[in-house]
Amino acid sequence: LLGLSEPSSWGPFVSVTLDDGVRLDYAEPGIQFPGQHYALLVSDEVFDHALQRLGADGVPYSGGPGHSPGEINHDHGGRGVYFDDPSGHHFELITQRYGADL
Repeated sequence: LLGLSEPSSWGPFVSVTLDDGVRLDYAEPGIQFPGQHYALLVSDEVFDHALQRLGADGVPYSGGPGHSPGEINHDHGGRGVYFDDPSGHHFELITQRYGADL
């Protein structure tokens, strides 16, 4: 979705490395826990690619609370989109930092 390298495996984890070197490790926890919210600041190019993939893959998305399905937002002078992963985690992709338009 974000145009990153394929994930790698290590022990019980599947790891995704972001462009800045930050690594996200995913594992099946074996317990019930509430979905978490992850906001990622991305370039316009990555945003465009991700939005195209969400649509092509039929993943429901919106501009966030108060927005209709299939919309994006234009908050903070940029663009944003919200969607859930299969585990129920809430992802937000934004092209401008919060408050960038202040």
